[in-house]
Amino acid sequence: MPSFDIVSEVNSMEIENAVNLAHKELANRFDFKGSHAEIKLEKHDIKLAAGDEYKLRALVEIVLGKLAKRSIDLKSVEKCDPDVSPLGHARQVIRIKQGIATEVAKQITGLIRDLKLKVTTQIQDQQVRVQGKSRDDLQRVMAAVRAKDLPVAVQFKNLRD
Repeated sequence: MPSFDIVSEVNSMEIENAVNLAHKELANRFDFKGSHAEIKLEKHDIKLAAGDEYKLRALVEIVLGKLAKRSIDLKSVEKCDPDVSPLGHARQVIRIKQGIATEVAKQITGLIRDLKLKVTTQIQDQQVRVQGKSRDDLQRVMAAVRAKDLPVAVQFKNLRD
């Protein structure tokens, strides 16, 4: 029985490459010379620190620009609120979202159910499995999910006959 999985994943090597490019730009930018600005990558978090709020905003712009150039969908990126200390030091965390949350998975299965095709859906951990007898039905489901504006970036994996 043909099936495929709907997932939301971000390639960790692309994130690492984007952070490395941001490091290089940070080292070369004139407005950051002599300042204590830093970018750290920890698993699925990018931690930014700068001397003041203005430089922190510039760091966020640099990192988001590099992520976008590395073909990372910005729906997979969550910016947390900046933390500014009374002395002026500023910190911020940018989280990379992996997997489909249960609410979004229910939204996807509801969308597929509304298509009235002969397919079945299952929510499995952080992905949605779609099965059907006809490969054409599965392709219609893929087209409908791509057309829908979802809060996460989705990919289709494990297409089986």
